[in-house]
Amino acid sequence: MDAQQLKLEAARAALPFVKQGAVLGVGSGSTVNAFISLLPTLPFKITAAVAASTASEALLKAQGIAIVDLNSIESIGVYVDGADEIGPSLALIKGGGAALTREKIIAQASEQFVCIADASKVVKVLGKFPLPVEVIPMARMQVMRALATFGGTPVWREGVVTDNGNILLDVRGMMITEAREMESALNQIPGVVTNGLFALRAADVAYVASSEGIRELRP
Repeated sequence: MDAQQLKLEAARAALPFVKQGAVLGVGSGSTVNAFISLLPTLPFKITAAVAASTASEALLKAQGIAIVDLNSIESIGVYVDGADEIGPSLALIKGGGAALTREKIIAQASEQFVCIADASKVVKVLGKFPLPVEVIPMARMQVMRALATFGGTPVWREGVVTDNGNILLDVRGMMITEAREMESALNQIPGVVTNGLFALRAADVAYVASSEGIRELRP
Protein backbone atom coordinates (compact mmCIF):
# COMPACT_ATOMS: atom_id res chain seq x y z
CA MET A 1 0.00 0.00 0.00
CA ASP A 2 1.13 3.52 -0.70
CA ALA A 3 1.21 6.27 1.94
CA GLN A 4 -2.29 7.55 1.20
CA GLN A 5 -3.79 4.07 1.42
CA LEU A 6 -2.11 3.57 4.81
CA LYS A 7 -3.62 6.83 6.05
CA LEU A 8 -7.07 5.74 4.87
CA GLU A 9 -6.79 2.36 6.59
CA ALA A 10 -5.72 3.94 9.87
CA ALA A 11 -8.54 6.48 9.57
CA ARG A 12 -11.09 3.76 8.87
CA ALA A 13 -10.21 2.07 12.17
CA ALA A 14 -11.37 5.17 14.07
CA LEU A 15 -14.84 5.34 12.53
CA PRO A 16 -16.51 2.97 15.08
CA PHE A 17 -15.66 5.46 17.85
CA VAL A 18 -17.87 8.12 16.26
CA LYS A 19 -21.26 7.95 17.96
CA GLN A 20 -24.57 9.31 16.73
CA GLY A 21 -25.61 12.47 18.56
CA ALA A 22 -22.18 13.11 20.11
CA VAL A 23 -20.00 16.09 19.25
CA LEU A 24 -16.93 14.97 17.31
CA GLY A 25 -13.46 16.38 17.92
CA VAL A 26 -11.20 16.51 14.88
CA GLY A 27 -7.48 17.29 14.73
CA SER A 28 -5.46 18.31 11.70
CA GLY A 29 -3.07 16.92 9.12
CA SER A 30 -3.11 14.53 6.20
CA THR A 31 -4.27 11.45 8.13
CA VAL A 32 -7.09 13.46 9.69
CA ASN A 33 -8.02 14.67 6.21
CA ALA A 34 -8.38 11.01 5.24
CA PHE A 35 -10.60 10.45 8.29
CA ILE A 36 -12.81 13.41 7.36
CA SER A 37 -13.14 12.04 3.82
CA LEU A 38 -14.59 8.80 5.26
CA LEU A 39 -17.23 10.43 7.48
CA PRO A 40 -19.93 10.30 4.75
CA THR A 41 -19.71 6.48 4.88
CA LEU A 42 -21.22 6.48 8.40
CA PRO A 43 -24.90 5.43 8.56
CA PHE A 44 -25.86 8.64 10.38
CA LYS A 45 -25.21 12.36 10.11
CA ILE A 46 -22.76 13.91 12.56
CA THR A 47 -24.50 16.49 14.72
CA ALA A 48 -21.57 18.86 15.20
CA ALA A 49 -17.79 18.98 15.36
CA VAL A 50 -15.02 20.95 16.99
CA ALA A 51 -11.92 21.29 14.79
CA ALA A 52 -8.32 22.02 15.73
CA SER A 53 -7.50 24.04 12.61
CA THR A 54 -9.18 26.27 10.08
CA ALA A 55 -8.21 23.77 7.36
CA SER A 56 -10.06 20.95 9.12
CA GLU A 57 -13.03 23.24 9.72
CA ALA A 58 -13.25 23.93 5.99
CA LEU A 59 -13.26 20.22 5.11
CA LEU A 60 -15.95 19.47 7.69
CA LYS A 61 -18.11 22.38 6.54
CA ALA A 62 -17.80 21.15 2.95
CA GLN A 63 -19.54 17.98 4.10
CA GLY A 64 -22.34 19.93 5.73
CA ILE A 65 -21.13 19.27 9.28
CA ALA A 66 -21.79 22.14 11.69
CA ILE A 67 -18.76 23.59 13.49
CA VAL A 68 -19.37 24.53 17.10
CA ASP A 69 -17.37 26.63 19.55
CA LEU A 70 -15.86 24.55 22.35
CA ASN A 71 -17.18 27.11 24.85
CA SER A 72 -20.75 26.27 23.84
CA ILE A 73 -20.64 22.57 24.70
CA GLU A 74 -19.95 20.51 27.81
CA SER A 75 -18.00 17.60 26.35
CA ILE A 76 -16.73 15.91 23.20
CA GLY A 77 -17.40 12.21 22.72
CA VAL A 78 -14.24 11.32 20.82
CA TYR A 79 -11.26 13.25 19.47
CA VAL A 80 -9.50 11.79 16.43
CA ASP A 81 -6.07 13.05 15.44
CA GLY A 82 -2.75 11.98 13.98
CA ALA A 83 0.75 12.23 15.42
CA ASP A 84 4.29 13.00 14.37
CA GLU A 85 5.62 10.40 16.83
CA ILE A 86 3.93 7.77 19.00
CA GLY A 87 6.00 6.73 21.99
CA PRO A 88 5.67 4.49 25.05
CA SER A 89 2.34 4.65 26.92
CA LEU A 90 0.93 6.41 23.83
CA ALA A 91 2.63 9.69 24.67
CA LEU A 92 2.84 11.67 21.44
CA ILE A 93 4.74 14.42 19.71
CA LYS A 94 2.40 16.63 17.70
CA GLY A 95 2.58 20.06 16.10
CA GLY A 96 4.26 19.48 12.76
CA GLY A 97 1.21 21.14 11.24
CA ALA A 98 1.31 24.06 13.70
CA ALA A 99 -2.05 23.30 15.38
CA LEU A 100 -0.70 21.85 18.64
CA THR A 101 -2.38 24.25 21.08
CA ARG A 102 -5.89 23.79 19.76
CA GLU A 103 -5.25 20.05 19.40
CA LYS A 104 -4.21 19.83 23.04
CA ILE A 105 -7.24 21.81 24.22
CA ILE A 106 -9.67 19.57 22.33
CA ALA A 107 -7.91 16.39 23.45
CA GLN A 108 -8.24 17.50 27.07
CA ALA A 109 -11.96 18.19 26.59
CA SER A 110 -12.67 14.78 25.05
CA GLU A 111 -13.86 11.59 26.69
CA GLN A 112 -11.75 9.48 24.29
CA PHE A 113 -8.64 10.34 22.28
CA VAL A 114 -8.03 8.10 19.26
CA CYS A 115 -4.73 8.48 17.42
CA ILE A 116 -4.40 7.37 13.79
CA ALA A 117 -1.09 7.08 11.94
CA ASP A 118 1.09 4.88 9.79
CA ALA A 119 3.48 2.50 11.53
CA SER A 120 6.54 4.66 10.76
CA LYS A 121 5.39 7.08 13.49
CA VAL A 122 5.88 4.52 16.29
CA VAL A 123 9.17 5.03 18.17
CA LYS A 124 10.83 3.64 21.29
CA VAL A 125 12.05 7.06 22.46
CA LEU A 126 10.37 10.37 21.60
CA GLY A 127 12.40 13.22 20.19
CA LYS A 128 13.81 12.31 16.80
CA PHE A 129 11.00 14.43 15.34
CA PRO A 130 11.73 18.04 16.41
CA LEU A 131 9.52 19.00 19.35
CA PRO A 132 7.29 21.98 18.47
CA VAL A 133 6.77 24.71 21.06
CA GLU A 134 4.24 27.50 20.53
CA VAL A 135 5.57 30.82 21.82
CA ILE A 136 4.35 34.40 22.29
CA PRO A 137 6.37 36.34 19.65
CA MET A 138 7.97 38.85 22.03
CA ALA A 139 9.46 35.99 24.10
CA ARG A 140 11.17 34.17 21.22
CA MET A 141 14.81 34.70 22.20
CA GLN A 142 14.17 34.32 25.92
CA VAL A 143 12.36 31.02 25.36
CA MET A 144 15.04 29.77 22.95
CA ARG A 145 17.69 30.30 25.63
CA ALA A 146 15.55 28.47 28.19
CA LEU A 147 14.81 25.56 25.84
CA ALA A 148 18.51 25.07 25.15
CA THR A 149 19.03 24.18 28.82
CA PHE A 150 16.92 21.04 28.29
CA GLY A 151 19.52 19.56 25.97
CA GLY A 152 18.08 20.25 22.55
CA THR A 153 18.64 22.87 19.87
CA PRO A 154 15.67 25.23 19.37
CA VAL A 155 15.12 26.53 15.84
CA TRP A 156 12.60 29.22 14.89
CA ARG A 157 10.14 27.96 12.26
CA GLU A 158 10.34 31.19 10.30
CA GLY A 159 7.39 32.30 8.23
CA VAL A 160 4.91 30.19 10.19
CA VAL A 161 2.23 31.82 12.34
CA THR A 162 -0.22 29.65 14.25
CA ASP A 163 -3.99 30.11 14.10
CA ASN A 164 -3.55 31.83 17.48
CA GLY A 165 -1.14 34.43 16.07
CA ASN A 166 1.97 32.97 17.72
CA ILE A 167 5.28 31.56 16.46
CA LEU A 168 6.76 28.07 16.66
CA LEU A 169 10.14 26.88 17.86
CA ASP A 170 11.23 23.33 16.96
CA VAL A 171 13.58 21.69 19.46
CA ARG A 172 15.90 19.29 17.67
CA GLY A 173 18.12 16.57 19.06
CA MET A 174 16.01 15.63 22.08
CA MET A 175 15.74 12.18 23.66
CA ILE A 176 12.60 12.34 25.78
CA THR A 177 12.38 9.45 28.23
CA GLU A 178 10.18 11.19 30.85
CA ALA A 179 7.52 12.75 28.65
CA ARG A 180 5.06 13.79 31.35
CA GLU A 181 7.75 15.56 33.38
CA MET A 182 9.19 17.22 30.28
CA GLU A 183 5.78 18.44 29.13
CA SER A 184 5.13 20.05 32.51
CA ALA A 185 8.57 21.62 32.76
CA LEU A 186 8.51 23.20 29.29
CA ASN A 187 5.09 24.70 29.93
CA GLN A 188 6.48 26.57 32.94
CA ILE A 189 8.78 28.70 30.76
CA PRO A 190 7.31 32.23 30.59
CA GLY A 191 6.24 32.93 27.01
CA VAL A 192 5.47 29.31 26.16
CA VAL A 193 1.83 28.76 25.21
CA THR A 194 2.21 24.99 25.11
CA ASN A 195 4.51 22.33 23.71
CA GLY A 196 3.94 19.40 21.36
CA LEU A 197 4.24 16.66 23.98
CA PHE A 198 0.91 14.93 24.55
CA ALA A 199 1.77 12.87 27.62
CA LEU A 200 -0.28 14.35 30.46
CA ARG A 201 -3.25 13.73 28.17
CA ALA A 202 -1.95 10.89 26.02
CA ALA A 203 -3.98 8.96 23.47
CA ASP A 204 -6.30 6.27 24.82
CA VAL A 205 -5.78 4.07 21.79
CA ALA A 206 -3.77 4.28 18.56
CA TYR A 207 -4.37 2.57 15.25
CA VAL A 208 -1.25 2.29 13.13
CA ALA A 209 -1.32 1.02 9.56
CA SER A 210 1.38 -0.87 7.71
CA SER A 211 1.51 -3.16 4.68
CA GLU A 212 0.78 -6.00 7.12
CA GLY A 213 -2.49 -4.43 8.28
CA ILE A 214 -3.78 -2.42 11.24
CA ARG A 215 -2.29 -2.70 14.71
CA GLU A 216 -4.10 -1.47 17.82
CA LEU A 217 -1.90 0.06 20.51
CA ARG A 218 -3.02 0.79 24.07
CA PRO A 219 -1.07 2.23 27.03
